[in-house]
Amino acid sequence: MKILIADDEPLARERLTRLVKDIAHCSVLQPSAENGHEALELVERLKPDVLLLDIGMPGLDGLQVAAQLCEQSDAPAVIFCTAHDEFALQAFDVSAIGYLVKPVRAEQLAAALEKAQRLNRVQLAALSRAPNAINAPRSHLSARTHKGIELIPLEHVIHFLADNKYVTLRHLHGETLLDESLKSLEDEFGERFVRIHRNALVSRAHIERLQRNDNGHFELHLRDLPEPLAVSRRHVAGVRKLMDEL
Repeated sequence: MKILIADDEPLARERLTRLVKDIAHCSVLQPSAENGHEALELVERLKPDVLLLDIGMPGLDGLQVAAQLCEQSDAPAVIFCTAHDEFALQAFDVSAIGYLVKPVRAEQLAAALEKAQRLNRVQLAALSRAPNAINAPRSHLSARTHKGIELIPLEHVIHFLADNKYVTLRHLHGETLLDESLKSLEDEFGERFVRIHRNALVSRAHIERLQRNDNGHFELHLRDLPEPLAVSRRHVAGVRKLMDEL
């Protein structure tokens, strides 16, 4: 079984290489990838069976690499190897066959690769593109913050506000920027969010009331948010209809 390692830390790559070499029927492909872009290029060129993928890498991070691989028909199976255990959530269960926290232990890596070894290449590819194959929506959104890459549960999101090319995500514990368009978020999560303005999507679960202010404009009050949001004239009827259904 051919293994490709993608990690920006030389010591981590060397350690994983040593561990893989001690596992029967497994070989490490060379060169290894030092960043996300290299990982995608080497996957295309070397055709590994399994990708040992770090999350915190320069350029494309591991989450973005995995997302792009999901779109490929012959992608390798992914085993995340990361220093952060907070990403080990169900959001990855459909696309990764393993999630290992550094320092990776030999027996954990062996178990993850043994699981991959029991699957043939067609099954591995199906696993890697599982989110698209079953059209499953994400349960978490990933955002780059001062803490690194964070996963925000969708049920914690109060609203999305678009400003130029960025979208601000407001959630129960603060706000952060997303590198995603409001349109793509609406297309993916339209059953959970409603557009109230050309630049705003709000969580249906957080809606409290719609009322007209002193200037005659409509505003939407949301739970867990002190200030109401403006509702554009063209979206008032749709918001009213939604509230009748809630």
